[in-house]
Amino acid sequence: MTVAGVWIPLRAALTPANAADNEQATDLLADLPADVRFVLGDSHYRDPALHDLAAADGWTLVANRRGPYPHDDGGVEVRRVFHKERSGAIENLNGQFKAIFDVNGPVPTRGETATARWVLGAVLVYQLTLLSRHQLGLDLRTGLKPFLQAA
Repeated sequence: MTVAGVWIPLRAALTPANAADNEQATDLLADLPADVRFVLGDSHYRDPALHDLAAADGWTLVANRRGPYPHDDGGVEVRRVFHKERSGAIENLNGQFKAIFDVNGPVPTRGETATARWVLGAVLVYQLTLLSRHQLGLDLRTGLKPFLQAA
């Protein structure tokens, strides 16, 4: 889960590939910061429990619909805009993260626990790097890998 123009991960969990996204999202979306207004998700987030969580916490869940196109319901244009933004941002985040930590292939660990520690440790380092660069007034989108290598 990320927020803002730079897409800083707020929470992360490493789960098996067969874990249902909508079930994992409940824990990740609990207690979001008060200024979160929209959460963008793919079709797996179109779940009544997640919509109830959104309504209770005062934010709006925007998730694309399944089924044949074109969709013609009232929210289609809003979802189209949000989905385009989310897709571009999440792909950029994934690409940047994989490039920084050299994980375009297998990670350098074996086993679920060791892999979770490595990946979630990398997410923490990424968060701390963005925080440090923000405090120094540096660009948050470029120069992250050299910045980490110099540390």
